Amino acid sequence: MSEVLGEKANKTEEGEPFFPNHMLDQTMMVFVMLAILVTLVMFFPAPMEPPADPFVTPEHIKPEWYFLSAYQALKVAEHFSFLGAWAPKVLGILVQAGGLFLLVLLPFLDKNPERHPRKRPFMIAMGILALIALAALTIWGKLS
Repeated sequence: MSEVLGEKANKTEEGEPFFPNHMLDQTMMVFVMLAILVTLVMFFPAPMEPPADPFVTPEHIKPEWYFLSAYQALKVAEHFSFLGAWAPKVLGILVQAGGLFLLVLLPFLDKNPERHPRKRPFMIAMGILALIALAALTIWGKLS
């Protein structure tokens, strides 16, 4: 039995080596495809649309569901336009940044060594309120 395995191990299959033969073939194929793509782009260019205005979002465009709460928070901040033209965007961004900042500070704010939820009612209540606000803004953003 070992003689049969030894003979198979000693036999080498005849074939084309990867380098340089196979590698050269693949490299040539890449350059041919690149030449075809460049030719198509040169003869059939994409139509040029007017440039997008980063400060104007069309009404019919909405983000995906996981960004709807942030989208709705920015829409709610538009009600503060009586403070000035700067207020809606600045307040909308600062409120969201403040929420993220509180999330980063959470381990420093909650220094209670107890881990059982019944012994940490304030932080549990704050977490539940934050989740309710996030869900409410997401649903409101979907419906608006």
